[in-house]
Amino acid sequence: MRIQNPLFHADMPDPDVIRVGTDFYMVSTTMFYMPAAPVLKSGDLQHWEIVSYICTEVSDNAVYRLENGRHAYGKGQWATSLMFHEGRFYACFVCHDMKKTYLFSTDDIEKSDWDRIELDCVYHDMSFLRWEDRVYLVYGNGEIRIVELNEDLTGIVEQSDRVLFHAPAEGMRLRCEGCRAYVKDGWIYLLFVEWPADTETQTGIRREVCYRSRNLMGPYERKVILSDDGSLPGRGIAQGVLFDDACGNWYAMMFQDSGAVGRVPFLMPAVWEEEWPVIGVNGKVPAQLEVPCVETVTGKIIQSDQFSHSENTLKKVWQWNHAPDPAAWSFTERPGYLRLKNRSMAKNLFYARNTLTQRTRAPYSRFSVRLECDGMKDGDYAGLCVFLEKYGQIGVRQKKGKRSIVMQCRDGENAPYELTRRGDLGALDEWYAVKEYELPFSAGQVFLRIDFRYDSWGSEEETAVFSYSLDGEQYCRLGMELALVYSLSVFVGARIGIFSYNEEREDGGTADFKDFVAEFE
Repeated sequence: MRIQNPLFHADMPDPDVIRVGTDFYMVSTTMFYMPAAPVLKSGDLQHWEIVSYICTEVSDNAVYRLENGRHAYGKGQWATSLMFHEGRFYACFVCHDMKKTYLFSTDDIEKSDWDRIELDCVYHDMSFLRWEDRVYLVYGNGEIRIVELNEDLTGIVEQSDRVLFHAPAEGMRLRCEGCRAYVKDGWIYLLFVEWPADTETQTGIRREVCYRSRNLMGPYERKVILSDDGSLPGRGIAQGVLFDDACGNWYAMMFQDSGAVGRVPFLMPAVWEEEWPVIGVNGKVPAQLEVPCVETVTGKIIQSDQFSHSENTLKKVWQWNHAPDPAAWSFTERPGYLRLKNRSMAKNLFYARNTLTQRTRAPYSRFSVRLECDGMKDGDYAGLCVFLEKYGQIGVRQKKGKRSIVMQCRDGENAPYELTRRGDLGALDEWYAVKEYELPFSAGQVFLRIDFRYDSWGSEEETAVFSYSLDGEQYCRLGMELALVYSLSVFVGARIGIFSYNEEREDGGTADFKDFVAEFE
């Protein structure tokens, strides 16, 4: 079977992959979107389906409830490591905002909400390492450290945390991080991403490096094993995993920063030469590769949804922006619809709870939904949105008993790195102007649509266009074309979202959504 790269044209960063029998399982990073830490399954390495989430929420506090001006944008669940050990599945990720590392386990990887242990320490970008019947976490950025887990994997062995080695610092934009650890034929292999700084004659490329040793505490040898940026200068394909199939063939999966759509994974062959992993083809990531698998078609990672559900259970392709208010949404209150109820006030989209999101896909995505608004009250604003730092939204807003169709978006020069990295919502509110386009509206329903155009994805020229229709057939464009820009304040790719919030008071009305449709070229 032939697989085309990239594996997904969608945001799926920080992959870890394991194989159990003939099934492959992958975890990825979704940060502040809940439920957290999606688990994907594949039988053929091409078709992947989200089968579970490691946890419903990271923590039940003001940060994850978007209360009192607190939030986890750009933070939350990072770079989960996955392990199958003695018949049980384990996952581990760090939350810098909580200053904790979370260790999970389950006997059924396809069941959500695993057993949880909280470690009161930050083991940044850690990886499980099994060596001589013991289990360790290897972690760090530049200074690479190791700490041992106790025998039943419920905590840390006291005074076991120590330095393994220091990665090169001179001339580096990013020192080694994003560890993935393996043991093969008596060798320990530690994989990392690093990013050399630009020089006068050469653009630095994100690249994958490998350290190896026959002893846990070293010394470690070092080798660059992939330095390829494809068609996006400097944005090397790196940070990922090694794994094998049931026939003994080896593969690597790494991701690339690919503009507003997010960070997308690539699959490539791997072989072992002179006891080093060699990935790609002649040092490059191939545009396609053959795998000895029988095609196994699964559900997509982006899906349409009629919202005709008999229980208040989401399809697994959906995630909320932060933890939702469970009393503020329902499929059963009005059967056949997603009902969003406005139970808190929000200054703008970034402060609103219960925004329901999915990924978008390059090179083109179109999403539409039907909104029925007879339950709306003054101050309510509901509709469809592009969720990014420079967000855009189109929907119905009610003020003083009258409704209008409103397209609203942030506009202006992109916020500087120093500001976006802080994730200060108030400062971002002050930085950007807000453009607004409004039309009178008196009907009880409207069809809303957003087109994402990634024709030149990765070039920072991607755009979104907003439209509405009164009959679901003839659409009219409203407002400006929104430039889609990836930013560290959010740190994930552009998402489509269904939103409803009240701009004036705590006790708003309701918005009913039906027939969410995802289309691709």
